[in-house]
Amino acid sequence: MSSADEILDIVDEHDRVVGRAPRGEVYARGLRHRCAFVLVRDADDRVFVHRRTADKLVYPSLHDMFVGGVVGAGESYDDAALREAEEELGVSGLPRPTFRFSFLYDDGGARSWWSAVYEVRCELPVRPQAEEVAWYAFLPVPELRRRLGEWEWVPDGLAAWQRLEAHRPAG
Repeated sequence: MSSADEILDIVDEHDRVVGRAPRGEVYARGLRHRCAFVLVRDADDRVFVHRRTADKLVYPSLHDMFVGGVVGAGESYDDAALREAEEELGVSGLPRPTFRFSFLYDDGGARSWWSAVYEVRCELPVRPQAEEVAWYAFLPVPELRRRLGEWEWVPDGLAAWQRLEAHRPAG
């Protein structure tokens, strides 16, 4: 089964399931669905940052400070967060990511999804998926903040980062 054939839950503005459709149809028709975002920190508290591959369906070649992806039909956000983090980082045995908050991302156009934001510490050696990740590094938070104005970022990840930063003490 290709990723375009993966079945996703379609949700309303209150995150209630109202139907199901293949991912390809969800993207083509701009249907609201669910995504999990996981901020990954290493043992030195640096954040995993990566540039998406050029062939990604959504936001190709842009930088992101989250790993994650769509939540499958009937899958919980918690399960999707762990599955996606392990897949994208190329690891197994991660601790369960800690839920922080959720929000409705809407770009005002055809892209809208409920976004559950998590954090996890990864002290394992990472081997990111070549199909997903073109470049990566663990960056100290001050460097990540400097790069926000220099690199082009995925807009949903940037929105999640800004919300996460608003709830943290400076430093």
